[in-house]
Amino acid sequence: MTERGRRKTRVGVVISDVRDKTVTVEVRDTKRHPKYGKTVPVRKRFHAHDEHNEAKVGDTVRIVETRPLSKTKRWRVAEILERAR
Repeated sequence: MTERGRRKTRVGVVISDVRDKTVTVEVRDTKRHPKYGKTVPVRKRFHAHDEHNEAKVGDTVRIVETRPLSKTKRWRVAEILERAR
């Protein structure tokens, strides 16, 4: 079996699970400001496909890049790392 190309993965927290088979995942990171050198928090939101509607708000999940599934969905939930309390 041939191996597919290297896919990007991200780890983030589910912030919305209202839509059917779709969750919104927020990925938080920090980066240094190019001129001033200060560490700045950065957050990015991704729409991810969740086939069985398993992820709930507050869950920590790993998402994997995939082909375009809709206008905004280019990621899918690979696994749920930690359930919300």
